[in-house]
Amino acid sequence: MHVVVTGGSSGIGLEVARIYVRRGANVSLIARNLDQLELAARDLSSTLAAGQGTVAIQSADISIEAEISAAFAACESRFGPCDILIASAGMVEPGRFDEQAGSVFAQQINVNLLGTTNAVRAAYAGMRARGRGKIMIVSSGAALIGIPGYSAYCASKSALAGFAEALRTEAAMHGVSVSICFPPDTDTPQFVNELPKRPPEARALMGAAPPWSAVSVAEKIVVATDRGRAKLYFGFSITMLGLFGPLIKPFVFAWFRPRHKR
Repeated sequence: MHVVVTGGSSGIGLEVARIYVRRGANVSLIARNLDQLELAARDLSSTLAAGQGTVAIQSADISIEAEISAAFAACESRFGPCDILIASAGMVEPGRFDEQAGSVFAQQINVNLLGTTNAVRAAYAGMRARGRGKIMIVSSGAALIGIPGYSAYCASKSALAGFAEALRTEAAMHGVSVSICFPPDTDTPQFVNELPKRPPEARALMGAAPPWSAVSVAEKIVVATDRGRAKLYFGFSITMLGLFGPLIKPFVFAWFRPRHKR
């Protein structure tokens, strides 16, 4: 089995890769930073026992279609066709819309939305031709409710939900499952960098719940991928937003707005 993980050099992607490698899968990690990829590969390889899987790395900017296509070709040349894609790569840069540079806004759209679709495109054609394969798209709980200071992130991650739903209906006719998950705050290097920039309004809306561990999130993602679940929510709040968002959010915002007028 060949598993490709984008954003696999750290955080959720790295922990997903660890699970599959320990199962005996061949795992390809794709990320932009080659130094971090090499560290991740050494980390995974150092924990493997005899008979467990193999790790390979490819550096690519997922927002550039030619780079991700070339990276996939190299991965499949080594390990064979991609059986499972975990599209985990993403970025977040908090900032109020009127204060954030357009280039920073666009970068989040390019990485989170177009980067994910680039990765899916690279894997999907082969899966469709073979009549099998699994795709898991890692979105965010921020896709389910508008968070002040996260306009670009919310836009890019919520767009993934529409993309996954549309592709799922196409892919099901060809034996390919398409899933999407909505993780909560997760203890990753990206979260550590993001948290000091989080506006107070966002902190108030999101609450003070501690972040989940990357291991816990990864374990649920792998189970959901195995089962071909259409959607995976995490925790009570995100599950309620996912299932009953149109009913819940008017009450949330009615409570929030009078308390946080600028």
